[in-house]
Amino acid sequence: MSVEEALKAFRRGEPVLIYDFDDREGETDIAIPAINVTPRDVAMMRKDGGGLICVAIHPVAADKLRLPFMHDVLRVASQHIPEISSIASFDIKYDSRSSFSLWVNHRDTFTGITDIDRALTIRRVGEVVDDVMLGKEFDFGSEFRSPGHVALLRAAETLTYERVGQTELSVALAEMAGIAPAVAICEMLDETTGRALKKDKAMAYAEENGIPFVEGKDIVAAYADFKEIKAKLFI
Repeated sequence: MSVEEALKAFRRGEPVLIYDFDDREGETDIAIPAINVTPRDVAMMRKDGGGLICVAIHPVAADKLRLPFMHDVLRVASQHIPEISSIASFDIKYDSRSSFSLWVNHRDTFTGITDIDRALTIRRVGEVVDDVMLGKEFDFGSEFRSPGHVALLRAAETLTYERVGQTELSVALAEMAGIAPAVAICEMLDETTGRALKKDKAMAYAEENGIPFVEGKDIVAAYADFKEIKAKLFI
């Protein structure tokens, strides 16, 4: 399906399937605008996706909320706790670094792991990102605590130009859709093979469930055009 169909779904608060690249993770993620996530959405992601349920956040909002990269937290902490220095070194094979930030629960949750609790945390993160992108101030610790059960991800500063992971692709899609740039994402896994769900199976799932399927290369191309048009408007 076209990027435009994915944008329409995002504007309605509905899910989109995003496939990154054959030469990267080779994974498809279920992506839903965070501000619209319900307990039913969380159930769908954990059952039909099966991967980690995270929230990808625009770099501007992450800066405003002072959300650190987890590798920076570990690096600083290892100076005081030498025992963790060995796990702080970064050596994943598909990228130059991780987008993980903090793991949080909203303070109004109980355990934080139920569909209701995670939906509350995710939805409120989406609302807060929307507010700070509009210039409002927000004390993140006033409503959220860490550690928690929802992983926050910081998109790269230049989105799809510096790094083209699911974090950046989903946030770029949200930005193009004109909605709050915070997106709940979850990898689709295959319980038969124990690996990521193959692209053709993810496409079949999308067709069966009426969900737009979009590839990373198409998002990158559309986002480049979007940024060029936006730049011209401000000349």
